[in-house]
Amino acid sequence: MTACSAIAKSPNVVIVISDDQGYGDLGCTGNPIIKTPNIDELASESSGLSDYHVAPTCSPTRCSFLTGHWTNRTGVWHTIMGRSMLRENEVTVGQMFSDAGYQTGMFGKWHLGDNYPYRPEDRGFTEVYRHGGGGIGQTPDVWDNAYFNGSYFHNGEIIPAKGFCTDVFFQKANDFITKCAKEDQPFLAYISTNAPHKPLHCPPDYMKMYEGQSDNIAAFYGMITNIDDNVGKTRELIDELGIANDTIFIFTTDNGTASGAKVYNAGMRAGKGSPYEGGHRVPFFVHWPAGGLTQQHDVNELTHAVDIVPTLLEMTGVPKPEGVKFDGVSIADLLDPNKDVEWPKRFVISDSQRVRDPIKWRGSSVMTGKYRLVNRKELYDISTDPGQKNNIAEEHPEIVSEMRDFYDQWWAELEPTFAQTTEIYLGHSDHPVVNLTAHDWIQKVYPPWHQGSIREASRNQVDDEKLKHVGYWAVKALTAGKYQISLRRWPTESGVAINSALPAGDDVPGVTAAFRTVKGNAIGANHAVLRIDDQDLDRKPVGGDAEAVDFVTQLNAGSHRLAPFFEIPEGELGAYYVVVTHLE
Repeated sequence: MTACSAIAKSPNVVIVISDDQGYGDLGCTGNPIIKTPNIDELASESSGLSDYHVAPTCSPTRCSFLTGHWTNRTGVWHTIMGRSMLRENEVTVGQMFSDAGYQTGMFGKWHLGDNYPYRPEDRGFTEVYRHGGGGIGQTPDVWDNAYFNGSYFHNGEIIPAKGFCTDVFFQKANDFITKCAKEDQPFLAYISTNAPHKPLHCPPDYMKMYEGQSDNIAAFYGMITNIDDNVGKTRELIDELGIANDTIFIFTTDNGTASGAKVYNAGMRAGKGSPYEGGHRVPFFVHWPAGGLTQQHDVNELTHAVDIVPTLLEMTGVPKPEGVKFDGVSIADLLDPNKDVEWPKRFVISDSQRVRDPIKWRGSSVMTGKYRLVNRKELYDISTDPGQKNNIAEEHPEIVSEMRDFYDQWWAELEPTFAQTTEIYLGHSDHPVVNLTAHDWIQKVYPPWHQGSIREASRNQVDDEKLKHVGYWAVKALTAGKYQISLRRWPTESGVAINSALPAGDDVPGVTAAFRTVKGNAIGANHAVLRIDDQDLDRKPVGGDAEAVDFVTQLNAGSHRLAPFFEIPEGELGAYYVVVTHLE
């Protein structure tokens, strides 16, 4: 048994993962401006990964991080359009730890599905406190939410809260940690902040710390310093509870920097969304006293998000689920400062699809050792060219060929899974009322994924003389029967009529406007149409003060394409919100 194996009985696990914070957005990685003393202290007494890679955007990283599987294998290669839902056949680390007797908590950003069977409470987490969609104020989130004094989903129920979102998520996690510690129950706490993702909202005192910087950087860095303060408070709590020795504490981020590259990017090229190093190389620190991880120990071997689940299982002794084969490997020995490890040659891939259906080589980086093959054609040696300025593909055709061969085999293995669409279940006894939002429309053009677009009455559709609703929800009726399908222009909790306009809402502290500050436009709907499986089944007038138009229809068990819409003067406008209720 190694020092990084399960020494203590059922060690606790705390994971903090921030959103859109890059490798260079920390003091300990060389940033001369940002203030992150608590994470810097954590890094000074942790094993750290300096060549650790994720996907270039949010949901794709999270699925790999939580399952140990390549992003494209899990059905999550985008952040919207139904391509951010983690396939139901995937087993998350929450489920693995819950099955092993752990209490499992998820706090903050999930971004892997908002309906059954994709929610965190469906995937093994016993305590869930989160916002909807990929960020506060996105379409699946509670209506009119912003970063301050928002409302959140607590085990499925909407609960109002006071304060800045990051503070709220950490406080709820700390309550969970305290309860588990006092009851002497092992736990896994997954604290996933939406900060410092845009919009850039920040408590004013944190922005003041960065006077002299641009407004955007002051807010972005202020949000990170606020995270840092919360990391310090949580570590202090763990110490006070007397459980620090037996707690594995991890800090990492989900993709490259969204806002900080122009200030400091650790010499890397590009940022969030890019196949270049700055898009997917991020920090990772792990501290565990009982496992011997208490000193600064740099691991510069190539590692990836798919390695984290198998590593945690080895460190804690939690068994691997039967039938699950990881794409990653345990790096527990690498993390052990007392081991000299011969690490074999390996290949890993980061890609950024961000399209409805994956495209071979799109936004890709194949990595092995010091080499990076970007978008099939560009080869870089990051040991001598960390900024990836000098393409050496012509000088090393044998290396390019080897890396292309690996990618071809990888793609050939995964490609057959791409057709497996993630379908939202209808008629499940645990989730009889299903709330669908335009965020998850499957279509080629971007759907209205945030509430600002909903307020504007976004018409981002294909170019035709008359608007044509081209999106649909992929749903699966578990049982044949009658279903009520309620078409809404505004969400249920708004209480607003279909054809009503809305005034702009209040802004919150920060430098970019909250989504709710957009004026809500009226759409002038005259009829609602029930379209299922490309057939228009029914049509009803829209009453003057109606909040919804209800249809009752018979659905056969199985897969359906649900695409109801409103008739407006310009043509068809998809119903942004639809509530489906299983009647009998």
